[in-house]
Amino acid sequence: MATLEELKKIRLEKLDKIKKLGIDPYPARVNKDKENKYLKDNFTKLEGKDFFVTGRIINIRDHGKISFFDIEDDSSKIQLFLSSKNTKDFENLDIFDIGDFIEAYGSLFKTKVGEITIDVKSYRIISKSLRPLPSEYFGIQDEEEKIRKRYIDLISNKELKEKLRLKSVFIDSCREFLKSKGFLEVDTPTLELVFGGAEAEPFITHHNSLDEDLYLRISLELPLKRLIVAGYDKVFEIGKVFRNEGMSMQHLQEFNEMEFYWAYADYLKLMDFIEEMYTYMLKKTFGTLKFKYREDEIDFTPPWPREKYFDLMKKYGCDLNVYDTKEKLREKGLEIGLEDDEYADKNRWIDRIYKKLVRPNIKGPIFLTDHPIEISPLAKKHSDNPKIVERFQVLIMGFELGNAFSELNDPQDQYERFKEQQVMRDNGDNEAQMMDMDFIEALEYGMPPTGGFGIGFERLFMLLANLSNIRETEYFPLIKKL
Repeated sequence: MATLEELKKIRLEKLDKIKKLGIDPYPARVNKDKENKYLKDNFTKLEGKDFFVTGRIINIRDHGKISFFDIEDDSSKIQLFLSSKNTKDFENLDIFDIGDFIEAYGSLFKTKVGEITIDVKSYRIISKSLRPLPSEYFGIQDEEEKIRKRYIDLISNKELKEKLRLKSVFIDSCREFLKSKGFLEVDTPTLELVFGGAEAEPFITHHNSLDEDLYLRISLELPLKRLIVAGYDKVFEIGKVFRNEGMSMQHLQEFNEMEFYWAYADYLKLMDFIEEMYTYMLKKTFGTLKFKYREDEIDFTPPWPREKYFDLMKKYGCDLNVYDTKEKLREKGLEIGLEDDEYADKNRWIDRIYKKLVRPNIKGPIFLTDHPIEISPLAKKHSDNPKIVERFQVLIMGFELGNAFSELNDPQDQYERFKEQQVMRDNGDNEAQMMDMDFIEALEYGMPPTGGFGIGFERLFMLLANLSNIRETEYFPLIKKL
């Protein structure tokens, strides 16, 4: 079997022949009348007419005085029929290899076996490939290599290619829904002097002209709330956020997040709104509200159950009215097998115990509501109970797939909670939020009662598309360099 270098040498020799024939193997302009799929779908009315078609050659079958090429564009595959009788320069077909791109001109017909085909009158090479496609177009087998060379994997992995295409439809469907409800799409900075809006460790970069360390945003929240202060009633943003955290099947270091903020709305109003939004997105993208994830069936048909955080913690063995101090929570955490953490405060132990005991048991979809105030530094206290906040999360198959608050708009309360977070940072918790005095000042000018919601698209799409790893939701996922 020939080595890669030997195969490249053969292709380079063909490239040299092409140039000696006076042919440009990489022209800038190409003729293309219709996509391949259009020609096939409209064969009845187009039969016998001449067209320019283009695509990558994925198969060559040589039968002496006739040859068949299968070519593929983004829409579909179509067959080319080339003959010594009808095709100009038939004798030079040996310049082609699988992987090359070709422009062909000819008439549309159907073969005796019913294959829609172009009877080629003339052709032109439009890009010469110098490397053979892996395994004669059957794809890359090594899983890590698939990630490193996604552009090759997608040539043969049609299922993944289509799912990634659906991801774009999915994100657009969210945008369409929000705009139809009167929300304004905005664009806020990626680089920040102070990061906030979530509990996550940021990536740090340096601005040379300002001689300042800056953070890549971990959330869209605080700039969008400033716009509510500025007088916009409904705003949203879809953009990349960056979190310098561990890699897993559920976590990406950069992902597409959507957050919206709605003046004069609260978290109760948002639950009905989110059911409507998810229903619209799922029907628009997938045409159904019923999905299979691994071996489980998920039905998104509204209404979704609403479960209180304290009730579920008690149900699964940790009554927060009993385990009400850091010390008691630490003992419970160690009892259920969590590793000790010298920096963990009360809020961190609550969150870790919840993720161990409760979240894995939730099939959903459900709204998990009324969280402890300790784990929600940006949410408004509940009007009936100051120990909890007006918050909900969308939980599905143990995943957190949406997060909403009645937003905290009391600047003094916000300042005190930022102080608590800053103490945690000073004690070594790199995920605790920073003191943001500019945001406090913005709140002091007044922010109306506001409901806010955020979601990371990739994790939800992974579940809906029944993908095994969140990295399959990205075209070019991050991977350690060789």
